[in-house]
This record gives sequence, C-alpha cells and structure tokens, in this order.
Amino acid sequence: MPDSKLIEIVQAGPLITVQDLGRSGFRHQGVSRAGALDSLSLRIANRLVGNPEEAAGLELLFGNTRIRFLKEIWFALAGCECFATLNGKPVLLGWTKRARAGDELVIGMPRNGLCAYLAFEGGIDVPVLMGSKSTDVQGAFGGWEGRKLQNGDLLPVGKKHPKQLKNRGVLLPVLNQVIRVLAGPEMEQFSSATQDAFFNHGWKVTADSNRMGFRLEGETLRRTESADLLSHGVFPGVIQVPPNGQPIILAAEAQATGGYPRIATVIQPDLWKLGQLRPGALVHFKRVTREEAAVVKAQQQRYLDRIVLALTGGY
Repeated sequence: MPDSKLIEIVQAGPLITVQDLGRSGFRHQGVSRAGALDSLSLRIANRLVGNPEEAAGLELLFGNTRIRFLKEIWFALAGCECFATLNGKPVLLGWTKRARAGDELVIGMPRNGLCAYLAFEGGIDVPVLMGSKSTDVQGAFGGWEGRKLQNGDLLPVGKKHPKQLKNRGVLLPVLNQVIRVLAGPEMEQFSSATQDAFFNHGWKVTADSNRMGFRLEGETLRRTESADLLSHGVFPGVIQVPPNGQPIILAAEAQATGGYPRIATVIQPDLWKLGQLRPGALVHFKRVTREEAAVVKAQQQRYLDRIVLALTGGY
C-alpha cells in the first residue's frame, strides 16, 4: 500500500514526467522502452534514498519547476546542475535531503545539460503498465495519466524504507561530450573518409530533438551503396544516417524498427549521456571494442555498488 505522503506540482516545467528504467520485452509489439533518458542519474538518486534503482522518480527537462511537499519525506537530486533550492536554500546534487510538510523545492533552468532527476523515499507510486511505471510521451500512456505533469498534480509516494535515512552524498560522474560507440552493421557501407569524418568531427545537437531521438548537424555522411535497406530492428543508442547524411541518435522512446543505415551504436554505459545533450551541444564519437565496452560497464556497476556499501549500509 502507498504511504500517505504526497508531492504537489505547483509549477510544472517544460517537460516533467514520471520515469523509471523503462519497459522491456515489448519491442516486438512496437512498444518503445521509454524510461529515463539519463538512467544513471536516476539510479544514483534512487540509491541515495534507499530505493531499488528501478524505482520511479521524476525526470525534469530544462528545469523551471516548483514542487511542494505535503508530508515529510527524504529526496535526492541528480543529473544536470539546475540550481535547486529548498525554501530558498541551495540543494546539492548527489545528496539526500529531508523535506518537511509545506517545504517548497524549486528547480531552476540548467546552465549545462538537459535532464535532472528527483528520487523520493519510497518512489513515485503510479500503476505498473507493461512492467514499468514510465511515461511514454509519444504513446501517451504510463506514468501519471499517460502525460507530462501539470500544475496542480498530486503524486502519491510509496512506503518509505524501514531504515532511517540521513544526509549523505556521493561524487557524481563527470559528464564529457565524448560518446563511445561500437561499429554499426552498416558502417562498412560508408567510405573510409566518411568514417573518419564521423569520428574526427564534432556534431551539433539540433533543436529538432526529443525523447525519440537526437538529431545532429555536421559533416554530410554518404553511403557508398545506393540500394535500399530492408526494415530492421532498432533500439536506444543506435545511430542512423538518413538520406540527408545528418545522423540521428535514437533515444528512450525510439521506434522499434527502421530502414536507415546504422553507422554505430552507443555503448550501454554511455547511454546516460544522451539525457544531457541539450540543443546546441557539441558531441564527439569514439570507437571502442566490445571488450573495452564491457570494462566500462563493469566500472560503472562497481561505482553504483559502492554507493550502497558506503552510504546506505547495505540496503
């Protein structure tokens, strides 16, 4: 049963939604994964407040949000630096904080990055749909009534953890603009010069980006083959090259199939960086091997495990 604590959205930002780590096992039915764009930040925030890392929290794009706490609760904020304050006093990223009834949390406009994540002790308590509480914005289902949050929404929070929480924090991962990738199935359909351009030039994130994908602007990438491709499966992190030669990185709400050539795929432990690609940002791609990607993934998991061991006493 949910706890009686409630969160009131006093002022909703441009896009604030309920998200967890997404839904899996339904792509063959055309259902996207959805979930947090920056899943690493959500996992960190959840662990700080003693939640399972897959608990539902709030994803805030471009901040500008005001939240009122109707009952006492612990929360943690991670992701982009968004100049948050609780009753006018600064709230640090990567730290737990206790709010009391009537307190107001203000999330400002980030200077860099895109997404901030709020985890609450007990997690946001909304119905599970297809194994997830995430909002699918394009599909208009899941999360809170299948939509972004609005002024006046009241959100229930699940039962708090039995162990007593306290103020504590972690050193957050350093965000850089280098995204590591594996070669895609159609990479060899691009010339060596085009491949060099893909890896050696920066790519600007355009304003025509959303939770489905990030459109990039830069060198024109041309295939050496003209034959059309058969439709194939795609997923978050796949980098497609449409006929205009400007790549698209598929994101959390990516479609299940596509027909554009796949020049590369973002490695799983770097997918979180997509959640911080704001329009105008310049990104670079670095090719790695599967073995190198596995090492990075193991390092990231050890970092998350240390949060539990060092800060939460083994939740």
